[in-house]
Amino acid sequence: MILAVDTSLSMFSVALLSGEKLLGGVMMEGKESRNEKLLPAIDWLLGETARALRDVELLVVTRGPGSFTGVRVGLATVQGLAFSVGRPVCAISTHEAAALGEVNQDRIIAWGNAGRGEYYLSRFEAGREIQAPVLVGADELRDLERDTTRSIDVDRLAAGQNLARLAGLRALQIRDGGALERYAEVTPLYVRLAEADVKLRQKNGR
Repeated sequence: MILAVDTSLSMFSVALLSGEKLLGGVMMEGKESRNEKLLPAIDWLLGETARALRDVELLVVTRGPGSFTGVRVGLATVQGLAFSVGRPVCAISTHEAAALGEVNQDRIIAWGNAGRGEYYLSRFEAGREIQAPVLVGADELRDLERDTTRSIDVDRLAAGQNLARLAGLRALQIRDGGALERYAEVTPLYVRLAEADVKLRQKNGR
């Protein structure tokens, strides 16, 4: 059984899967309150499905790009839960969950608004990532959209679908392919430094 969490976007989600079957899910607006809502949402989901955390075999979490605070909340919560029951964590990019959870087109781009007129963007081909998340401008995004099979706006996708479910499906593919060790990295995937980090580096002359 897989417990998956996405808190990288303004709409956060939790999903519990048995193989590819969705046992239950939660989607909730949590832009300013993920920290207060996430654990109660997980507890509710486990209770509603009559499962316990010890029944979970793999915990999955998205690590960005997206909200700096949201990414940190998700990673810290899932790491804590995994440690408490001695289960592995599969940490994947938000874009990989959106693009490869259940879509199999040849060429896919996944992108999200990064503010300041820029976009986070990743590229996928034949079921694998060929471009890790980077920042691009609007013109470059439009150019890439013309040369792709599918363009995925992750913010729009997460507003209408349980993105944690897609993350869980992708993690199932990763586990069955024997690649979990490659996804054990639980550091945030920010792409752009948080404003506070930028100011600190400038202050320290780096």
